Amino acid sequence: MPDTRTSVAVGPIATTFPVLGVAAWSSTGKTTLLVELLPRLRAAGLEVGVIKHAHHDFDIDKPGKDSYRLREAGAAPTLVASARRYALMQETPNQDEPDLVHLLSLMEPHAPDLVIVEGFKQWPIAKLVLYRDDIGDPGILACENVQAVALKGAAPDTLEASIVRLDLDNIDAIAHWILQWCAAFPDHER
Repeated sequence: MPDTRTSVAVGPIATTFPVLGVAAWSSTGKTTLLVELLPRLRAAGLEVGVIKHAHHDFDIDKPGKDSYRLREAGAAPTLVASARRYALMQETPNQDEPDLVHLLSLMEPHAPDLVIVEGFKQWPIAKLVLYRDDIGDPGILACENVQAVALKGAAPDTLEASIVRLDLDNIDAIAHWILQWCAAFPDHER
């Protein structure tokens, strides 16, 4: 069956699914929140993809394994597949930072209902910002793409009144907000 979904621009990025960034300073709890949110969103019927930014060199492959040896020998990309999962590994030696537009395009064939992007706080995408008053600079709240803020502690005086305020400890309320936000995405079908 042909794909009839409509591509919609999310900032300068066109996707057929909503893209929501989860941005916060290190040690605020982005991954912890997502681990609690994902089962709730799935239970609500959403297929959710996640793109996570890593600030360091990482390797999902193991030295000595055939896939590692093939990649080290120059295979690019290398795709390892089994009956349960597959992993595509692509070396990016001349790239300073990951290209979010390219990474989102890799999600297209999977037709997610939502892609959550952890990190990439500089990219112009809609954001849920996590904020603890004792971690990081409150300037993260002033980004033009902030849709909601999940707070632990008092909200800074500079937080615009139009930004939705959520309790960082109320996972159900955050999930509810994401579901409402996602449902408002143009041509969103579930």
